[in-house]
Amino acid sequence: MTKILAIDTSSYVMGVAVTEDQSVRGELITNIKKNHSLRLMPAISQLMKEVDMHPSELDRIVVANGPGSYTGVRIGVTTAKTLAWSLKIPIVGVSSIALMAQSGRYFNGDIVPIVDARRGQVYTGLYSFEKEVYTTVKEDRLVMLDSWLEELAQREKPILIVGQDAKLHRETISAALGDNVLFSPATLAVPRPSELAFMGRKQEVSQNVHQLVPNYIQLAEAEAKWLQAQTEKSESK
Repeated sequence: MTKILAIDTSSYVMGVAVTEDQSVRGELITNIKKNHSLRLMPAISQLMKEVDMHPSELDRIVVANGPGSYTGVRIGVTTAKTLAWSLKIPIVGVSSIALMAQSGRYFNGDIVPIVDARRGQVYTGLYSFEKEVYTTVKEDRLVMLDSWLEELAQREKPILIVGQDAKLHRETISAALGDNVLFSPATLAVPRPSELAFMGRKQEVSQNVHQLVPNYIQLAEAEAKWLQAQTEKSESK
């Protein structure tokens, strides 16, 4: 029996799940702009009580460790590490972008999660599935959306865009990729913490809690310099 607590606060979404082997014992998800730091521990406590499980019964903690909201990722990872350390159980960090890609597991093509990072930037990656097992085609990255779309336009496979931030860039994406692109519905746009738990169940655990760190990802140097130049140019006007 493997009992897992999964935590995701890498965006506006706050997700907490408890799983036991292949069963989802309970799941709590909200998608509202409120302070995760005030709501996360009460949500965990509530869910543990609902599923009638004591923290001492947990075998591991799984947390979405970014990329995403700087504050959100930090809150989730810090809480997960504190729980793992106090309970003396291993911890697993899972890519927030890979978690989003799970909603496209039955899509026959490329799955591209989109998280808005402002100023024309997005957190993204490229994934594909075969027999419900995902493969990372292109690693998670922080990139200018325009240059990312130019790269995706060279792909021959159909592309599924996932994530609730995709609607912010829908017109731009559609113009760049045309008929080759589809968008996931709103019901599949919010990542599920139970998926996070199952992903973490298959990954190698970190026995040293302190080794797990948030994955914030930095913009590539060339693009960072370009963005800085554009900002300075705008400010000088």
